[in-house]
Amino acid sequence: MKLVLGSGSPRRRDLLAQLGVVPGDIRPPDIDEDPMPGELPRPYCVRLAREKAQAIPSADDEIVLAADTTVALGRRILGKPRDAGEAAEFLTKLSGRRHRVITAVAVRRGGRLWERDVVTQVQMKNLSNEELNAYLASGDWQGKAGGYGIQGLAGAFIPWINGSFTSVVGLPLAETANLLLAAGYPLYKPAD
Repeated sequence: MKLVLGSGSPRRRDLLAQLGVVPGDIRPPDIDEDPMPGELPRPYCVRLAREKAQAIPSADDEIVLAADTTVALGRRILGKPRDAGEAAEFLTKLSGRRHRVITAVAVRRGGRLWERDVVTQVQMKNLSNEELNAYLASGDWQGKAGGYGIQGLAGAFIPWINGSFTSVVGLPLAETANLLLAAGYPLYKPAD
């Protein structure tokens, strides 16, 4: 069995490596990630993970793993900021508040699909102008849902989480391991 990672995220590659998994191939999907009108964060995230997994061509001996991470502030979806101005807007909204980070994972083998989503509550401290501007200048917000990555500089802004740390980074490891096993991936077997 060969694992295909349907993501260009280096964070997801690093998290898989914690499980001892090196993808046989990396094929980032090309799908429309815009939310549908009125779509709520959790169904949106689940839909994207599923669509990503289904959009990736695969052979019979391949298992496709795809995921999506979304930051939700109430009913609002905070995706990847387009620019520093939008990142500043997102971080200002999150400053001093609790929000949810949702990561949905979809594993596909042939026509079968296994799915799971994990919701983690996250508290961001009140950000000073100095902290906000330094973070924006670092560029660490780029390509990250909600405009921050807990595993980087913004980790200093997160005093509390309730749920899965690896899910906030981009791939809930316990749930991902179970999905891979369900799909027949030899996760805990020695390599031949």
